[in-house]
Amino acid sequence: MTQQVIHPMVKMQRQVRSLVESNLIKPSDSLWKIALLYGDEWPHWKKELLEFGFTTQDPISDLLAVEAWEEE
Repeated sequence: MTQQVIHPMVKMQRQVRSLVESNLIKPSDSLWKIALLYGDEWPHWKKELLEFGFTTQDPISDLLAVEAWEEE
C-alpha cells in the first residue's frame, strides 16, 4: 500500500475552503485576510503564496480555484 503525500498548499487550500464554507471569510475577500487567522504561521504561508504567483491583494477565490499545486 502506497501513501500519497499531500502538498502543503492543498492542506492550506482545504482549511481556507472550510473557512469560506463556515462564512468566516468570503471568496471575494483578499488573501491578506487569512493572515489574521494564521497568526504566527502567516509569514510562511505568505512566502508560499508569493512563490506561486499570488499577491496578498488577490481574492481568496483565486486560491480556491487552483486544481493542482506543482513545484517548478
